[in-house]
Amino acid sequence: MKIIDKIALLLIVIGAINWGLIGLFNFNLVDTIFGTASLISKIIYVLVGISGLWGIKLLFDRD
Repeated sequence: MKIIDKIALLLIVIGAINWGLIGLFNFNLVDTIFGTASLISKIIYVLVGISGLWGIKLLFDRD
């Protein structure tokens, strides 16, 4: 597995944990750590979204 794949997978897991916390406890971990609607939070959300798209590629890799 390439390093970019590992980073994407890590960000996908972070996003999944954050959504799980939102769904179960109405608690947004990213916003709590970095501030609501802060630039860093927005960057993290964009990176998680891009990683989700990259994860589609991981589903079809034959490595």
